[in-house]
Amino acid sequence: MMRRVAATCLLLVITCLADPSLPAHQAPPAARVPATTAAAPAPGPAAAAPGRTRRPTPAPGSVFDAGRLERIDTVVQRYVDDQRIAGAVTLVAERGRIAHLRAHGRRDVERNVAMTTDTIFRIASMSKAVTSVAVMMLVEEGALQLGDPVSKHLPAFKNTTVAIATLDGSPPGTAPITVPARRAITIRDLLTHTAGISYGAGNPLEAQYKAAGIHGWYFADKNEPIGAVIDRLALLPFDAQPGERWVYGFNTDILGRVVEIASGQPLDVFFQTRIFEPLRMTDTHFFLPRDKASRLATVYAAGPDGRIVRAPDAGRTGQGEYVDGPRACFSGGAGLLSTVHDYARFLQMLLDGGALDGVRLLSPASLALMTSNHVGTRYEGGNLGFGLGFEVVEHVGRAGRLAAPGEFGWGGAYYTEYWVDPAHGIVGLLFAQLIPAGGLELQNTFRTLVYQAIVRPPVHTSTGADR
Repeated sequence: MMRRVAATCLLLVITCLADPSLPAHQAPPAARVPATTAAAPAPGPAAAAPGRTRRPTPAPGSVFDAGRLERIDTVVQRYVDDQRIAGAVTLVAERGRIAHLRAHGRRDVERNVAMTTDTIFRIASMSKAVTSVAVMMLVEEGALQLGDPVSKHLPAFKNTTVAIATLDGSPPGTAPITVPARRAITIRDLLTHTAGISYGAGNPLEAQYKAAGIHGWYFADKNEPIGAVIDRLALLPFDAQPGERWVYGFNTDILGRVVEIASGQPLDVFFQTRIFEPLRMTDTHFFLPRDKASRLATVYAAGPDGRIVRAPDAGRTGQGEYVDGPRACFSGGAGLLSTVHDYARFLQMLLDGGALDGVRLLSPASLALMTSNHVGTRYEGGNLGFGLGFEVVEHVGRAGRLAAPGEFGWGGAYYTEYWVDPAHGIVGLLFAQLIPAGGLELQNTFRTLVYQAIVRPPVHTSTGADR
């Protein structure tokens, strides 16, 4: 995976994403000029006012063919017309400049409210990338080590256990048992989802998770702090021995609590002061301020015929308690709400090796480590890798999809998705609200539509690390 640095080139950054009423701006040469240095405006169309659908065009020298990129509009609108989704916002940025941004359909069908580009979405597991960055910031500051036992920071994890359905040779009907973990769970295990910790479903002692009130990724309805939940979780039997296999679950929620302990700040405060404010992510929250509630997209579900039906008011597969709930439990694994503008700024920081608009959160070396495969063949049979918080593509043929080596990304349960492609200097986002999705293939289709529009070799202008 290679990300080349062109130290003499000017990087186009997405200042327009922080304030869509401003034109795109051109950044100073890579990390050589203080953030206070004024930047000259770059050529190209000014951004539209917040919420207004605009039609930016790829910049001169872009890898994209503008006509081919417009196929996204046609296809996503077909999904809206067929009532497979209520609406969506799609964004593609190249070298820090928006090449495509569209709002499709409605954010509330019943009230006939149009989707807008400043719509706020529940991004669920896309929260994991933010928490992973927070952990690595603390690693860089010496407050954490990747090899630290989790129990160094959370003593409840000192003696964890693993559930086993039956021992070899046990008679049929033998009850599941627990055995001690063979070694301590580490920070690296949590970042790579190799700690053996699931969301409770399918665990041989799943009933214990339900009895403890810790079952599934949804925390917005809990009227208790995350620390209390994580301490109870530590007492439950996990699904596999540490390092044994890739198991998706509460790993990043545990990391969120580690961030609180290591930083001395509640997770929402750390995110706000150390990540969101520096990156000017003004619409990213755990719980939505009431004056923004009208911008929150409605959640829909795929009905028996594949057409959308409005989801229930409460619960993780409903509208959720993100506005009127207890606002007490900060889930680093699946709790955030955001806009495509905000999240694109976060992704641009990752693409640029840890810095954006003169603000550095991480070093290029840390980003290179985070986006390398740490799990061998334990994830997706080795067809894809997994790093410190991200799925990573090492080989396009094994990935079996349109992609590029070095690409990394993830998605969320409510049908949001992102990826970062350092080889082409692009980020892609598709935000909708559909749970369950009923096998909808729009995410893969969107990816195809982005890559079929790439018709020229990339111009390498990222300030990130060599990859």
